[in-house]
Amino acid sequence: MPKPIIIATRGSALALAQADMMLAACSAAMPDHVFELRIIKTTGDKLQTASMTQPVTGESTKGLFTKELEVALLAGEANLAVHSLKDLPTELPEGLMLGATSAREDVRDVLIVRANSAATASAPVWTLERDVTIATSSSRRAAQIQSLRPDLKTIPIRGNVGTRIKKLLAQPELGGTILAAAGLNRLKFSIGGNGVLSGNDIPEGVKAFHIPLEEMLPCVGQAAIGIEIRQNDPLISALCERLNDSPTFACVTAERAFLRAMGGGCLSPIAAHGTIHQNRLQLRGVVLKSNGLCRGETSGAPSEAESMGAALAQQIQAK
Repeated sequence: MPKPIIIATRGSALALAQADMMLAACSAAMPDHVFELRIIKTTGDKLQTASMTQPVTGESTKGLFTKELEVALLAGEANLAVHSLKDLPTELPEGLMLGATSAREDVRDVLIVRANSAATASAPVWTLERDVTIATSSSRRAAQIQSLRPDLKTIPIRGNVGTRIKKLLAQPELGGTILAAAGLNRLKFSIGGNGVLSGNDIPEGVKAFHIPLEEMLPCVGQAAIGIEIRQNDPLISALCERLNDSPTFACVTAERAFLRAMGGGCLSPIAAHGTIHQNRLQLRGVVLKSNGLCRGETSGAPSEAESMGAALAQQIQAK
């Protein structure tokens, strides 16, 4: 029997849910091989549990949630690494590459509020009470929500889904927090028609509403699972060919090229979203500049994804 193929993953609830999905997909793609998960604690995981004044999130730091997994890949201690693609820097260590992406989940963000909030499903951001504080450690989310509602304030927050919601309920000064729909869905949380959020470790007394993409673009790679591999690994490359969702890969390639060309690390308030309709890739981007949010869009063939991202960055930089 061949050696097990090792899948490196972080140990958070969301990371494990995603890794389990990919483990099942790998086993189905190559049933003659044995796959095993290897949980690796990253610097970001350690900092999340440390006593810190500066919060840590996938959008506020660069590589903190991926470095140790990449070290395992380069050392031959793992054959592939599973990431939330939004956490994966656009510049990868020499010898590594993005081998595949899963089909994308819901890319929208979700506003979580108390049950007695004035926010409504039809216009959650616009119907929030005036001057309330939104807890988010994402500069992208903060920039876009304050562009929509300059009266709203933002403060950082950290922790898993349940922890953030408990903080919202325990701190009267907070009017809401924002989470990714994809993470909620993969953790088996659900939003009812009346906005009631249900799932494991969710306290009563909160509502959840999707924020329209027209109001808040996602971060680069949001809702996609990325599979990072070593270059020149024929077996794992063949596996990735079977796992890869081509439309998602083209969209995130354009988004990541846009971010790279903007010179933006994860601290930059940059958002982008690619979609494919009738074999045309449409890419929208938004960047916080000194004069406010600057938006742009372009379209082209999916095969031109890399150059489209660079072109959109050039378009926005010229404004």
